[in-house]
Amino acid sequence: MTTVILGVSVALLIAFQIYTTMSTAQTATQAYKVIRTEKDFEIRFYPVVTMATITSSATTYKDLGSSGFRKLAGYIFGGNSSKQKIAMTAPVHMDINDSASSMSFVMPAEYYKDNLPIPNDSGVEIKNSTEEFVAAIRFGGFASGERIKKYEEKLSELLKKYKLIHYGNFRFLGYNPPYQLFGRRNEIIVTINWDSKKSLLIP
Repeated sequence: MTTVILGVSVALLIAFQIYTTMSTAQTATQAYKVIRTEKDFEIRFYPVVTMATITSSATTYKDLGSSGFRKLAGYIFGGNSSKQKIAMTAPVHMDINDSASSMSFVMPAEYYKDNLPIPNDSGVEIKNSTEEFVAAIRFGGFASGERIKKYEEKLSELLKKYKLIHYGNFRFLGYNPPYQLFGRRNEIIVTINWDSKKSLLIP
């Protein structure tokens, strides 16, 4: 009987993970254009989007994730002046540093600052991003403060190798809900100075 229960439990877990992975694949993703693909990283162009953002005194991935997600999820799940539900998109943006950190949800493409409801929580700010060229590196599995730092350092070394100048903070992009076990996607991005006429990178 124990074996049967265990088998059923495993089957249900697998079915749930397949459903979760399929649902995540259908989630709207922030648009960008791949400018160039190298072995370990990409150069992308991100156009302007509207974001719901919170700022926080948190200095770790864990602390920012737990507090920031609740506030932003509250906004899109109806915690706003119209009690309107707004679709979740991917990725979640996190800028984690020792001064003021931030977390942002990208609003669906049909929304702008002027047609979004006002957040009930004054800590949630609606604002537009700035168009930018970024370098991006991807990694799988579950993110942690240590893994984020590891890939920030790896991307930094790659940019030095390719003689690309970056500025601003390295930022974390998370694409999956915490209960998704397989097929996870995480990225580190940083803004770069990019000459659009470049056709070849020579390390």
